[in-house]
Amino acid sequence: MSESVERVARQVDRLCWTGILLGLAFTMTNVQQFAAAGAPVWSLAWSAAWLLDPMVSLVLLAILRAEQVTARYGVRMGGWVRTAKWFTLAATYVMNTWSAFVAGSAALVVLHSVPPLVVFVAAEAVTELRDKLGAAVNASPSAPPPPAPSVPRTSFADYLAAARAVRTPDVKVTPAWVRKVTGCSRGLSSRLAAALAEDGGRS
Repeated sequence: MSESVERVARQVDRLCWTGILLGLAFTMTNVQQFAAAGAPVWSLAWSAAWLLDPMVSLVLLAILRAEQVTARYGVRMGGWVRTAKWFTLAATYVMNTWSAFVAGSAALVVLHSVPPLVVFVAAEAVTELRDKLGAAVNASPSAPPPPAPSVPRTSFADYLAAARAVRTPDVKVTPAWVRKVTGCSRGLSSRLAAALAEDGGRS
């Protein structure tokens, strides 16, 4: 049970981080256009504009990853960490949607708002999801113990062969004697004694 929950937790973790990375990758071109401000392609200003989004995104990813790890051990981050996270998220949103707001296009505003907003929500959810799934792993019942190995049963023929092997001509075969030499039950010892009497103890 716990292994199944842990497997789901890993899948959820990977999916959330994949969504966050794709969302940040989508915003990169819009942030670059915002930073380039119409500079000629391959110019110094145009090339340097590509550095702005990774600079903000890498800081954000570092904070998110640190929060996820510390949350597993119940350690809360300080105010500066939370401020840095929300500042980087807000900066990404503003730079990504600035041109859409300036153009006054509602469609562009929605288009450029969805990726950063998904990143915002996932950034808050991924830590809590991992924390709750970790709690589910700890709370899930342990796997049931494996069944005890079955004990092979001794057949009538086995008991009879064992009695024949130890019988000597001077032995008086009785149920009590059969039980003593074979360890069989009281009910079975009578049948074994009768069988030995019928065959004369022949093997």
